[in-house]
Amino acid sequence: MKKWLELELRLNKNQTIDKFAQDEINKERTHWRQVLLRIIYVVKTLAKQNLAFRGSNDNIGEEGCGNFLSFIEMIADFDPVMIEHLRRYKKRESRSHFFSNKIQNELIAMLANEVKSMIIKKIQGAKYFSVILDCTPDISHHEQMTVIIRCVDVSATSTKVKEFFLTFLKVDDTSREGLFRELQDVLAAFDLKIDDVRGQGYDNGSNMKGKHKGVQKMFLEINPRAFYTPCSCHSLNLALCDMATTSSKAISFFGIIQRTYCFFSASNKRWKIFEDHVSGLTLKPLSHTRWESHVESVKAIRFQAPKIMDALVYIAENSDDPKEQSEAECLATSETHGIGSFEFLVSMVIWYNLLSIVNIVSKSLQSEDMNIDVAIDQLKGLVSYFQKYRDSGFEKAKLEAKEIVESMEIEVVFPKKAKRVIQRKRHYGQESENVKGSVVLSPEKSFRIDYFIQIMDQALYSLETRFEQFQRYEQIFGFLFDLKKLQSASDDSLMASCTNLKDALTHGTHLDILASDLFYELKILREALPKEVRRPIEVLDFLQKVEGCYPNSWIAYRVLLTIPVSVASAERSFSKLKLIKSYLRSSMSQERLSDLTILSIERALVREVDFERLANDFVGKKGRRITL
Repeated sequence: MKKWLELELRLNKNQTIDKFAQDEINKERTHWRQVLLRIIYVVKTLAKQNLAFRGSNDNIGEEGCGNFLSFIEMIADFDPVMIEHLRRYKKRESRSHFFSNKIQNELIAMLANEVKSMIIKKIQGAKYFSVILDCTPDISHHEQMTVIIRCVDVSATSTKVKEFFLTFLKVDDTSREGLFRELQDVLAAFDLKIDDVRGQGYDNGSNMKGKHKGVQKMFLEINPRAFYTPCSCHSLNLALCDMATTSSKAISFFGIIQRTYCFFSASNKRWKIFEDHVSGLTLKPLSHTRWESHVESVKAIRFQAPKIMDALVYIAENSDDPKEQSEAECLATSETHGIGSFEFLVSMVIWYNLLSIVNIVSKSLQSEDMNIDVAIDQLKGLVSYFQKYRDSGFEKAKLEAKEIVESMEIEVVFPKKAKRVIQRKRHYGQESENVKGSVVLSPEKSFRIDYFIQIMDQALYSLETRFEQFQRYEQIFGFLFDLKKLQSASDDSLMASCTNLKDALTHGTHLDILASDLFYELKILREALPKEVRRPIEVLDFLQKVEGCYPNSWIAYRVLLTIPVSVASAERSFSKLKLIKSYLRSSMSQERLSDLTILSIERALVREVDFERLANDFVGKKGRRITL
């Protein structure tokens, strides 16, 4: 009994015979936890910054050992924990060092899985979500499909619309069946129900958006509540493409801009002359795919035309190369193939004004939290601008062009172009046409009617036809995102709108909302909303604070804000793809690619990861020979 009491006393005072052994164990536990945490932070930093991990050598301290081992070395220059760890590693006092490429992959996967779990939790909490898909080839010539999920994040104190990157999928079958099968598999793998999808967004590829044979059609056959929207930015881009190809003069205009850039950029000597004459803005090439970015190419000439012309004249007068002289003179003075004509300058002003406003709208639509109500307002504003510009833009463009001409010594006239009169063949006894009495337009009127008006009419037509889907959704959801319309709606009109929305959110016997309940909720809600609430996202924020009081309104507004507007998030993921899977990292595995991408894109969620728990889980799952 005395011995037991003596043992108890020693235990309480921490004076047992194995005290020193226990102290050593605790010291080792602390050491390895600190080492592993530092390695995890290195992995996190490299992944977030899209940096390569390995080099040509896997031995720390040697040339070409890569970023991962170099970061470890750098930390060891200041940190006593890592200094001790490297000492043990070099002396071979420990078999565990956590520097191998296998450990890197395991840590990357664990970090990525933590982020994926957080994303899935947010999506399941939101219940309703949209899928955004797009495809691109990678450096290894594999077709990569990105999967983006859009939902209303209700986990925070204030509601936010979020678009989360989920994964990259390597697809071999790019038919509608193959792409849809991949989508079904990935939703099932992440435990997301296809019946909860309320929106689908793709680019304008026929295998994706096709009404009869596209992925959207297959999706709607299974879930008709998955509202499809074509990418608004792609649609704007195609509208600009329609405008630029509707007239031969427009094609010629952009050809001159591209020729001017190519002329200067093809020679370092000519580029130096350009820089000597032009300061500030610089010439930029035309993009073959992003038409709204043409504004940067036009902008350089719009505000530097006199100086660019001076540079061309200087080359034409001082060059020893006859071919170079001829090209420079043509670009400087030709009425049809150069910048030295009043007609070109008027075209330049017109296109700069049009491209500038389209570029502003396009950049706005690319925002991650862009909602369909704001997108519709932006597009209505763009159409209104085009309609007004059609009526008065030509005269304003002429005035702006005249201001530019003052310092260029160019005649303020539209060039006359000889045009052969084609006479129709007459039958026997038919009176000859009075050719002299036919209306002949002046060069200026011809330019306005055959070029300016033609471009503007094509713009208005393209915007109307390419955004028909948005008009349909305005008919379904318009009474929700137009609060003035909601507050002034009569009972009959409001009930009809609620019924229309209920029908759109019905699939067989499954209903998202009840029309009658939504009707009474909205009648009360429109009176209860604070005056400062003006947008649907603000209404949803108000509904979250009064949780449970307006269940049908809560669902209706979440579905409205879940519908995607563009696939810009998918395009941004492709930018990460090109940074991560580069020429020197082209053999990267598919799993590692997806994991590194999610850590780079969702870096805000990476900061929320519990790294202490991750370190303990890492050792526990792998059964390491160290005790943490």
